[in-house]
Amino acid sequence: MGTTLIRKPSSDHGPSLPPHLYGEDYFLSACEGYEEFLHTHGEHLSRRLQAAFSVAEVRPGMRVLDVGCGRGEIVRHCARLGACAIGVDYAEAAVRLSADLLRRAGGLQAPAGLAQADAKFLPFASLVFDRVLMFDVVEHLFPWELRLALQEAYRVLKPGGMLVIHTAPNRWYDAYAYPLVRLVRTLQGLGHLYPPNPRALNVPINEAVHVNEQGPLGLWWALRRAGFRRVKVWLTTPPQNRQEGWILRALRHIAFRWIPFRWFFEREIFAVAVRPE
Repeated sequence: MGTTLIRKPSSDHGPSLPPHLYGEDYFLSACEGYEEFLHTHGEHLSRRLQAAFSVAEVRPGMRVLDVGCGRGEIVRHCARLGACAIGVDYAEAAVRLSADLLRRAGGLQAPAGLAQADAKFLPFASLVFDRVLMFDVVEHLFPWELRLALQEAYRVLKPGGMLVIHTAPNRWYDAYAYPLVRLVRTLQGLGHLYPPNPRALNVPINEAVHVNEQGPLGLWWALRRAGFRRVKVWLTTPPQNRQEGWILRALRHIAFRWIPFRWFFEREIFAVAVRPE
C-alpha cells in the first residue's frame, strides 16, 4: 500500500480539537513514546506502547487499522510481523512523519499504508479489519466524537475482530486521587511539581489536548453501547521506582494493590472488545 491522503467533512455535532494542535513538535516532544522514537528511529516502542501492542496479539496475515497512528511506529511493527497495516491520523504532521518512517523502514513482511482521515469517518468498507488499535487516542476525543469513533471501529471490524484501546490517565485518578497526591507532595515541599490541573502534570500541552479522560466503568459501558461484546477493561500503572520512607511505601502499596484504592490510583487503562460473530 502507498500513502493516501483523505479528508472527510467535519461534523456539527459538537466541539472538536483543531488538527493544528498536533504539529510535528507535538509528536516529537510530547506524544507518548517520542523519546524512544528519537533515540531508535522508531525501532523500539515505549513501555506503554509495547504493552498495548502486546495486548493486540497481531499475527501474520491479519489486517490491522491503527487509528491515530502518530509517528507510524505501530504500523511498521505490524507490517514487520507480516500483518497488512494501515495507519490513519487527522493531523497532517502525523501522516508526514509516518510516511517518512515507512519509506525508511526495512524488513517489512506485509504491505503498509496511511490515510489522513477522521476517526469518526473512516474511509474504509465495513467488515475489513481483524484488529483496530486506538492507542492514546480516546482522551483526545470529545464524548460525541468518541461515540462515533467506536461505532466506526465496530463497523470496519470483521465479525470476531478485536478493538484494542490504551488510554491515560484514568479519570478517577484525576478526580479523586490526584488532589490527595498533590496535597502530600505540597506538604513535602514539592507542590510546584504538581499543578492544580492534573492535565498539565508532566506534559503541559495535555491541558489543551486532553478533553475526555476515561474511567474504567465509563469506557466499558461506551464499548457495550457501540455493540461490542466480550469487553474487558483493566487498570495498571507505570513503574514507580521511588526512594521513600517506609510510611510512604506502605501507603503506596495500599493505593496500588488494594481494592478499591487501586481503582483510583492506577493511571493507565487498557480495554479489549470484540465484534460479535
